[in-house]
Amino acid sequence: MKRLSGWDAVLLYSETPTVHMHTLKLAVIDISELKGRAFGIDEFRQVIHGRLYKLDPFRYELVDIPFKFHHPMWRENCPVDLEYHVRSYRVESPGGRRELDDAVGKIASTQLDRSRPLWEMYLIEGLAGGRIAVLGKIHHALADGVASANLLARGMDLQSGPQSDRDSYATDPAPGGGELVRTAFADHMRQIGRIPGVMRYTAQGMGRVRKSTRKLSPELTRPFTPPPNFMNHMVDGTRKFATATLSLADVKETAKHLGVTINDMVLAISAGALRELSLSHDGQADHPLLASVPVSFDFSRERISGNRFTGVMMVLPIHLEDPLARVQAVHDGAVDAKEANHLMGPELVSRWSAYLPPAPAEALFRWLANKDGQNKVLNLPISNVPGPREPGRVGGALVTEIYSVGPLTTGSGLNITVWSYVDQLNVSVLSDGATLSDPHELTDAMIDAFVEIRRAAGLSEELTVIESAMAQDRTS
Repeated sequence: MKRLSGWDAVLLYSETPTVHMHTLKLAVIDISELKGRAFGIDEFRQVIHGRLYKLDPFRYELVDIPFKFHHPMWRENCPVDLEYHVRSYRVESPGGRRELDDAVGKIASTQLDRSRPLWEMYLIEGLAGGRIAVLGKIHHALADGVASANLLARGMDLQSGPQSDRDSYATDPAPGGGELVRTAFADHMRQIGRIPGVMRYTAQGMGRVRKSTRKLSPELTRPFTPPPNFMNHMVDGTRKFATATLSLADVKETAKHLGVTINDMVLAISAGALRELSLSHDGQADHPLLASVPVSFDFSRERISGNRFTGVMMVLPIHLEDPLARVQAVHDGAVDAKEANHLMGPELVSRWSAYLPPAPAEALFRWLANKDGQNKVLNLPISNVPGPREPGRVGGALVTEIYSVGPLTTGSGLNITVWSYVDQLNVSVLSDGATLSDPHELTDAMIDAFVEIRRAAGLSEELTVIESAMAQDRTS
């Protein structure tokens, strides 16, 4: 047994019937190399079964504490019913990118069952070109982006040669109510003992901010006033999904030419696309948006569970018409935001979240989810996660693409998540049903925004075609 951290617990408490807190990981797989060898749901379940011993979070079961006396615990090494967790799904014809994206949106529209380990896996068949896809639906309380990337690497054969998979693992008994209360009381005592350290960490951060000579942008000094926008409203329970693929080499070339980072490029591309959609949906784009960008403070390759990140507020200058001015403004704003995060201490929110009482926290998030209004903290979350640099395999079949997206947050109907994989920069967009009738409107706008930046920078407007069937769906 181990207790959820305060940050893990917050991601659990913030879930409501319309704000689902699972993340999605989508892998497109080429099974042509299998040369006729079957790879259906039975074979896929066998692959997962053989890897369960090293996919620890898949064996975690949520255990609530009586009377919500403390944050819940994970029962480790619980039994796993693969007939339930590993499912088959068939997309509609002709099985291209849009049909797959539609299927992912439908699967994302239902919550995970908290009485079982908080994940589901789907083998998606019916794709064009003899492909299949695997979709992982994993609760955010289990893992953040870095942990998910490490978990994904463990689930794939990232190295050639035989795999030492095991057939079974030992299960642990379920705890009794008395034991849960006793351990919760003992943990509360330890938390009380840590309060002076948390207060000292907070005071040190405030002191660094006061002494800093850096003048932060006005948007970052007033982070609780994001402008009203078409994406900010009471979120409904429907989920729609869209993807696009860019060449990582093209993005790196552009970033190097402009003297910025890949993260800056992702934010600048997002800003250009959101400017286009704001002009279309709101009739104006007069004010910069505020995006929460997860920044990890634990990049250990061995970590496959838990959340060790903070949300850094970044300015998206959608009010600037010149694409190169947007890139420079994003870069300058990111420097300010990272400096502010460093000064305050990246673990500030995470440390204080340990003291958030469960019952009031859940009630607060339910009230916010049912309140008809915009998000008062941010406009949307945007993530950029570095994925595997080497191609992976599942059951011997080559993984050609990986897409990932995080959950929607209360009052915000969009999430943009970018994952790099080998030579690709893969864009995923999640929307609720009220924000966009077709989220491909945003992914198309992101490609247009990237071309616009390259044109303004004097680079070729012809984008590199990634040699994969999903990318070809986009260009055809």
